[in-house]
Amino acid sequence: MDASYITPFVKSIQNVFSMMLQLPVTVNEPQIKQGTTPSHDVSGIIGMSGDVVGTIILSFRRESAESIVALFCGEKLQCGTPDFADAVGELVNMVSGGAKALFTDTNDVSISCPSVVVGKDHGVALPSDVPCVVIPCVTDCGEFVIEVAIREAGAGVVNTEADANATA
Repeated sequence: MDASYITPFVKSIQNVFSMMLQLPVTVNEPQIKQGTTPSHDVSGIIGMSGDVVGTIILSFRRESAESIVALFCGEKLQCGTPDFADAVGELVNMVSGGAKALFTDTNDVSISCPSVVVGKDHGVALPSDVPCVVIPCVTDCGEFVIEVAIREAGAGVVNTEADANATA
């Protein structure tokens, strides 16, 4: 994965959470994800297509998701309800859209409608031809991660962990 795709997500997550939630985000060092299970219990998922293809996951611990959604909506919503899922979906939509706007060398990138999955050890299929970079984030409401598994359309396949580490 082109490392220049990570910075827009870092900037977007900080911008969205500071502007919409008045919640500062500390971003820790990104790393290559090991395994396929999402990092936490609540995942907002967006697909990208066009000049950049792949998947973005905003993954929260349940308690963090509930606190963040309450700030976002101005009221406590129960995890697993349609309104809760809509709020998580809108957060991943805003973060992904903000990052997409910061991509410098792309003209045609679309994002899908968000999906939300809630449950311990749920699965999300990621593209097999690109490493997934996990960006750990910390707020006063708890920890969460953004998982970025994207590449330029038509870019070569990463075949080894050493190749993946070299591009992250």
